[in-house]
Amino acid sequence: MNNTNSFLKNYRGILLLLSGIFMGSIAGIIWGEKVAVIKPIGDIFINLLFTAVVPLVFFCIVSAIANIDRSQKFGKILGSTFFVFVCTLLVAAFVTVLIAWLFPFSQSTGDGSTFSEEVTKQSAGDELTQLLTTSDFYILLSRKNMLALIIFSLLIGFAILRAGDKGKPFHDFINSGTEVMKHVLLIIMKVAPIGLGAYFAYQVGTIGPQLFGTYGKALALFHGVSIFYFIVFFSIYAFIAGGTKAVALYWKNNIVPSATAIGTCSSIATIPANLDAAKKMRIPPYIGNLVVPLGAALHKDGSSISAVTKIVVVFAMFHKPFAGIDTIALALGLSVIVSIVEGGIPNGGYIGELLIISAYALPASAVPAVMIIGTLVDPIATILNATGDTVAGMMITRMIEGKDWVNRELTE
Repeated sequence: MNNTNSFLKNYRGILLLLSGIFMGSIAGIIWGEKVAVIKPIGDIFINLLFTAVVPLVFFCIVSAIANIDRSQKFGKILGSTFFVFVCTLLVAAFVTVLIAWLFPFSQSTGDGSTFSEEVTKQSAGDELTQLLTTSDFYILLSRKNMLALIIFSLLIGFAILRAGDKGKPFHDFINSGTEVMKHVLLIIMKVAPIGLGAYFAYQVGTIGPQLFGTYGKALALFHGVSIFYFIVFFSIYAFIAGGTKAVALYWKNNIVPSATAIGTCSSIATIPANLDAAKKMRIPPYIGNLVVPLGAALHKDGSSISAVTKIVVVFAMFHKPFAGIDTIALALGLSVIVSIVEGGIPNGGYIGELLIISAYALPASAVPAVMIIGTLVDPIATILNATGDTVAGMMITRMIEGKDWVNRELTE
């Protein structure tokens, strides 16, 4: 009974969302295009999300930077940690892109006519300027300029650090604003099953049951990449860290963290199991105690794979080719940003999805598609998100302790 209650508690949000989607699907199949009458319910939900996302991302990123403890001399460890985190996130995203190219996603679904795009000829410099900055402060408050907002938020965070005690009142305001906006998102997400259910009913009613095939292909792509990455690349990372001995240590001690991740559907809840596993993998405590908690917030290989999968699927649904250096480069960059942004926000995956929609200037009708995919892939993504932290810890130990670390006795 306790196990059942625990499962329901951990997966309550996902189960409610899937229930809303299921009920909406049934309504769409039964009543067809007549369900368009409830589409405004879905529109209201999406608009609330878009309204909350700008201040939420601003407060969370500024707070994350401003709360860095400058008194601790982590130096080389922090540098190595972020280097490994970013590299593995990019590898996960690139592997997804490569497999998506090898096994192209069908573009036979969706209503491409709903996607309108102004085609204007601009130089690469002008496009980069518009992507990363805005010409006025108030323009930052538009979700269409999310990357510029993120960069500005980073600057504010570092400015608070430099201001020291004089910036403390503003620092307190940022921390307070972060907590308030987190609760705003939690309140909005209470109606997510209704909002997504209404939107999904509209999609099924207007596009037809073939929509399920689209999500089936998305799940096949994601799970195929995830299983391949989990087995092959985590083994490669462990081998780079310490050869075959490190590979054996990793897989021998990764069973409990993997089971914890799938059972709780939470990277944060997997931290205790990961810390214990890190010791058994001979990762020194001074490294493991930093890398594992930090990784739970910032290092999410599963989210990186999920982000690229969503981009590929939505591009296919709107008959937009997933090609070109700028498109691929933005996808790789977004995979890193989404992984970092998701960590400090409840239901952060949804904020990542809104970032994707905003960065590619896709229509609001693409939001339910990426949210549904995110909900369906969440359990497997959590395994990669959580268990990738210990193998990252192995590589960081290799960089800090040298190549013979795996043969040394672990001391506190």
